[in-house]
Amino acid sequence: MSRFFLDRLLQSVLVLAAMSFLIYWLIGLMPGDPIDLMISADPRLTPDDAKRLRGLFGLDRSITERYIAWVTGALGGDLGFSRLYAKPVLDVMIPALGNTALLMGSSFLLALLIALPAGIVAAVKQYSRVDYAINFTAFAGISLPSFWLALLMIAIFSVWLGVLPAGGLPEIAGGGWWEGLRYLALPIATVTLVTIGDYIRYMRAEMIQTLRHDYIRTAYAKGASPTRVVLVHALRNALIPVVTIMALDFGFLFSGALTVEIIFSYPGMGKLIFDAIMGNDFNLALIALLFATALTLIGNLLADLAYGWLDPRIELK
Repeated sequence: MSRFFLDRLLQSVLVLAAMSFLIYWLIGLMPGDPIDLMISADPRLTPDDAKRLRGLFGLDRSITERYIAWVTGALGGDLGFSRLYAKPVLDVMIPALGNTALLMGSSFLLALLIALPAGIVAAVKQYSRVDYAINFTAFAGISLPSFWLALLMIAIFSVWLGVLPAGGLPEIAGGGWWEGLRYLALPIATVTLVTIGDYIRYMRAEMIQTLRHDYIRTAYAKGASPTRVVLVHALRNALIPVVTIMALDFGFLFSGALTVEIIFSYPGMGKLIFDAIMGNDFNLALIALLFATALTLIGNLLADLAYGWLDPRIELK
């Protein structure tokens, strides 16, 4: 186990290093740079001023040289300065990360609490009315565009009924945790409804396949109750493919949901990355994208470890 963990950790570091260069290279190929934005904002700047500023910021060097300089600074703890926000990158990213963790983490947990039991019930009661109702809900969640669902939620609960705010931050509103929950209700509900369908479908499909195995029939033959067969014998094996999907979604959790965050005026990581890329804020965009990459790699590692826990027959070498 320890050798497997160290090998995967080394692979993750190598992938992260390769991704850091790839992201830096792609951002460097974008048209324009921060100096061009300075020139457009201040017409008094001369071409000599622009040349001097590019030399000061190192933009007159090749992408490889700039990347090496950035890596050297990052390994020393200097992640750079955000041009858009005039703050260190971490000072800008940490609040947005906290907002996204609150929104996406709550939506993720709520989706699992609803989807996994619903998928199990649909599999056990296959082709019944309950199964059809759960499948309809799952397909509706998969089919609805997030931007349309967000606007519909605002129209119903904020405009017509007037019971929930249309957007904003909980801390701006004040009034304690209850007021904060009111401000988070619509964004959390939107993300949950959009993501819940996939988990229901995967859980249902894997549970149906697992319940057809020989060892399930053996458990029934030995007198095990249906509840014990489903929750003890079948569930752990059925969860293995679902854990893979959860791991792939782990990086998405903290990279934010851009559409939902924009519609509900929620300053999370998705909107932060979008603003950084559109504003040529190279340092902020690079660190935020690398952070999402690192979380995806961590999610995959946790999924591999979970495989061994769910099925002891799986050896991690």
